[in-house]
Amino acid sequence: MSGIEIRFSGSGGQGLQLAAKILGERLSAEQRYVAISQGYEPTSRGGLSRADLVVSDSGETAYPLVAKLDYLVILDQIAVPASRGFIQSDTLVIADSERVTEPPTDAEKCLMLPLIKEALAAGTIRAVNIVSLGALISCSGICDPKALTDQIRNSVPQRFVDMNIDAFDRGYQLGVQETASATGH
Repeated sequence: MSGIEIRFSGSGGQGLQLAAKILGERLSAEQRYVAISQGYEPTSRGGLSRADLVVSDSGETAYPLVAKLDYLVILDQIAVPASRGFIQSDTLVIADSERVTEPPTDAEKCLMLPLIKEALAAGTIRAVNIVSLGALISCSGICDPKALTDQIRNSVPQRFVDMNIDAFDRGYQLGVQETASATGH
């Protein structure tokens, strides 16, 4: 991997910046160069929100903002239009099957997964960011899942560690199941 571009997108209150921060810190610990940017509408809940990572293995990123997404996570329909122009045919899109009713059509591979359903099963809808992070890691192999679990453990308040680890595992298993069904295993 010489460079990848990742976007977490959805609506305010879904913890997208935290998911990007956790992933960015883990990738930095692996000696990768990471630029993180974020954008959100002024409303604290419900407005468009996104967190982008530009990752390089070969030195500082030449341009710190996304230009061509390799991976796109969408947790709410409101975020779909904001990624137009950044999606390529080989972009892997992971979208929530409940809240994303019309996924982007630009990408050839769009996985519609029950991310919110799994967050609720882990204990709270607020864990959807960590569920989606697990699915992304499972489907992409961006980093070692065990190392990311350790990063989660060090990044969330102690009282929420077990719930977040469960959420990550649930998302990771969604990706494993999707990969297995796509390959016929």
